[in-house]
Amino acid sequence: MAINLQKGQRENINAPKFTVGLGWDINNTSTGTGFDLDASLFLLGENKKLVSDNHFIFYNNLESPDKSVIHSGDNLTGDGDGDDEQIKIDLTKIDAAIKEITVVVTIHDAEARKQNFGQVRNSFIRIFNTDTNEEILKYELDEDFSIETAVEFGRIYNRNGEWKFEAVGSGQRDGLEKFVSMYQ
Repeated sequence: MAINLQKGQRENINAPKFTVGLGWDINNTSTGTGFDLDASLFLLGENKKLVSDNHFIFYNNLESPDKSVIHSGDNLTGDGDGDDEQIKIDLTKIDAAIKEITVVVTIHDAEARKQNFGQVRNSFIRIFNTDTNEEILKYELDEDFSIETAVEFGRIYNRNGEWKFEAVGSGQRDGLEKFVSMYQ
């Protein structure tokens, strides 16, 4: 049975292979254009910086160099139930230099489209065992991010040889560029 986390809570991930699923719905308020939310992962070393530029996983770079992190690709609409984007992670292949994986969701072209996370509802991150499909944990964003265009959903980190997930839920309004500059 999955554990439902609250902001700030941490939980062990006891699976060598797991999938990160992200989902969301759009409020009925119309901005005249479609919403395109994008999941990105930053694979960080001890120094909390990208191990290399190729360790920034997003719609234009779907795989880490060691193929331990594989992004399913860009969902342009978020339509339908369940996960809108998925990222498979295989800890048996992960580069030993990687100590943290930060999971960020941003709204593509948010400023031009006049969109923010206040117009998004039912957003969540969940982790499930890739081999058994058993859900390990889920974190539902329940805050109102009325001006934010980017949200760090959570982080997966290695502590004393164990991989854990922390529910972060921290938003900002400077988009993906802000996260890229933080982690380069």
